[in-house]
Amino acid sequence: MRIVVAAAVLVVLAVGAASCSVGTNPQKGAAQIVVTRDFGHQRLLSATEDPIEGGETAMRMLMRNARVKTRYGGRFVTSIKGLQSRTGGASRLDWFYYVNGIEADVGAAERKVAGGDRVWWDYHDWSGVMRVPAVVGSYPEPFLHGSEGKRFPIRIDCGQDDRSECADVSDRLEAANIAPSLSAIGAVAGKDLLRVMVGKWDEVRLDGAAQRIEQGPDRSGVFARFGRGAGGGYELELLDAQGRTTQTLGPGAGLVAATRFEDQQPTWVVTGTDALGVQRAVALLGERALRDRFAVATSIAGAVPLPAEPTR
Repeated sequence: MRIVVAAAVLVVLAVGAASCSVGTNPQKGAAQIVVTRDFGHQRLLSATEDPIEGGETAMRMLMRNARVKTRYGGRFVTSIKGLQSRTGGASRLDWFYYVNGIEADVGAAERKVAGGDRVWWDYHDWSGVMRVPAVVGSYPEPFLHGSEGKRFPIRIDCGQDDRSECADVSDRLEAANIAPSLSAIGAVAGKDLLRVMVGKWDEVRLDGAAQRIEQGPDRSGVFARFGRGAGGGYELELLDAQGRTTQTLGPGAGLVAATRFEDQQPTWVVTGTDALGVQRAVALLGERALRDRFAVATSIAGAVPLPAEPTR
């Protein structure tokens, strides 16, 4: 059943031919296309287009910038730059795409691209985790331009003892021309609100969206999981693409990740096992540290892109 459902999702992601009519009204602001493999581990292509014609789609933008092969009458992308979808043993590798860090829920030929959008195609093994609904690697998106031409209010939900860290996050967003509001963890969340949860995990986990991270990547799309350690404090498990633990981080561990709950917009978490972990996570909040990353963990040893490399 899992294979059937996953295959159906993949078909939806690239449905439709790329020969739809092109609009004639250009839009202000450049749009970027990025192509990577292995959860952003290797960048294969990056291009910027400005202006963007009205009616532009993710499929047309891709086909202008890369050699592409499709199947099923153009409904399913099977190859970009010669990198072919394939199944071998327990592995299943295919192309997935995100717009402004949000997993696309329509075909690439149907997904409109506007000025300012960041379209990211990634080739990876989805046999362990079928869906990753949101990623952090297009920062400062989706906070700057939202989704499908609609911008959303931005709110920082702050832990009780994390005011300084929340102020730092606010400053970083404002430096990217984003104007957030501030609230406390536990405030009501609506479906048209983009949130950044900032605080230690023992508070952040009280939120329904963030709590999915404890339930594993099948639920959250995040290749990390918090759990209780032997001493009673929280630990951060780093997971590989199959959801297997490769390393466990204790005091001072932090995480920057994005997930999605029901019909809400993505929720970002900037969190840690303790106060030091939160500070280290906040320090990652920028384009340089997050570029092409699905999520990032951090500790005294430095930043770790997620999913983590498998244990050998």
